[in-house]
Amino acid sequence: MMVGTVGCGKTTIMNTLTRALTELDQPHRFNVMNPKAITGPQMYGVMNNVTGEWIPGVFSQIWKKSNDRRNKYTSWIICDGPVDAIWIENLNTVLDDNKILTLANAERIPMTDNCKMVFEVENLNNASPATVSRCGIIYVSATDLGWRPLIDTWCKDRQEIKGYANVEEMNWMTEFTEKYIEKPDAFNMTAKEYTYVMPQSEVVRTNQMLNLLTAVFQGYIERQEFIDKAAFEKYYIYTYAWAMAGLFEAEDREKFHKFLESRNAALPPITPQKLQTEKETVFDYFVDAETKQWRLWEAEAWQAPKRIAFSQLLIPTGESTRTEYIMSNIASLPVIRHARRSEPGHQNTLLVGSPGTAKTSVCLMYCSKFDSEQMLFKRINFSSATTPYNFQESIEAEVEKKQVKTFTPPGGKKMTVFIDDISMPFVNTWGD
Repeated sequence: MMVGTVGCGKTTIMNTLTRALTELDQPHRFNVMNPKAITGPQMYGVMNNVTGEWIPGVFSQIWKKSNDRRNKYTSWIICDGPVDAIWIENLNTVLDDNKILTLANAERIPMTDNCKMVFEVENLNNASPATVSRCGIIYVSATDLGWRPLIDTWCKDRQEIKGYANVEEMNWMTEFTEKYIEKPDAFNMTAKEYTYVMPQSEVVRTNQMLNLLTAVFQGYIERQEFIDKAAFEKYYIYTYAWAMAGLFEAEDREKFHKFLESRNAALPPITPQKLQTEKETVFDYFVDAETKQWRLWEAEAWQAPKRIAFSQLLIPTGESTRTEYIMSNIASLPVIRHARRSEPGHQNTLLVGSPGTAKTSVCLMYCSKFDSEQMLFKRINFSSATTPYNFQESIEAEVEKKQVKTFTPPGGKKMTVFIDDISMPFVNTWGD
């Protein structure tokens, strides 16, 4: 069992180990599944009460395929998801000395020497002593690697492409990271003195900052244009503010703005009067790509449609324009962040807020600007009765099969899926 918080490196550890063993002529393959995404009968199999036919489960099929002595490789079955005392109790006979999976149809499938079981979990809050005693526990602390390697790797990746990255960028990044994160101990400071509307780990916040920084630099990459130190610091402050304080309420954002002032940050020219009366902060500005100067957010020009349906009118505001800017930047990130390390790009955006804060309207305004010849749009509404299978059916209805495990949108187009009310589905007894 690999135990640790999000972003501590559990998956990377396993990938590195299996690749190293494969390079040493010990071929390894792994099957990854989330046991909480399906029900117990769907996982192990169920007998049809009408026909008496046995319907095999997902895990039992993976188990059969992996535990074949004819396989010339070692299989890892990785259960990547929370552990509770229900689904994993059925694996007790697998984890003890018997090493046999017993199904409800009386079928017994023994575990072979070329198969390993691995559980990747965040915590063991809901695991029973019977399960824990049968597994070896490897705890990966969030402080073992921390957030610093992400910044170092980002700098080295930038230097790999000499065409647009300033040779001094690594020094600038080190200087600003020390100034704004390390010296003020920003992560501990924000955890103690501010209130987040949603908990986030240090690694996730650092990753968000680097993703947004990569996104805003995309235009300079295309133009093969260098960035000077002054502009680099403005972009750093912009992405740093949104990553560290994007989940703060208005009062805490004002407080964070004053913290940046105390660090002598290159902030927008906001007078104390504007900060006091109009509540203007760094979050109301962005760095203009042409002038490389701070610019106040303004609502986009709105043109009335020919046919006006009052209930369907969506009029942009400064707030919606700001949100759309971040969403479009994140969506412009490459699909593969780094080919050699097989790192996928993070192109998804999650809007968090209380009911009635126009989250849906902002998403619909953003998606209404898509070119229908290149991008398809699918909206899925979640409710308390939504199950993972319902979501799977909704996605499968919109895509077509290209290869055995490859599904794509029709017509060779791309697709954006908008999931509305993602927090609505029923939360199980275990809270996961």
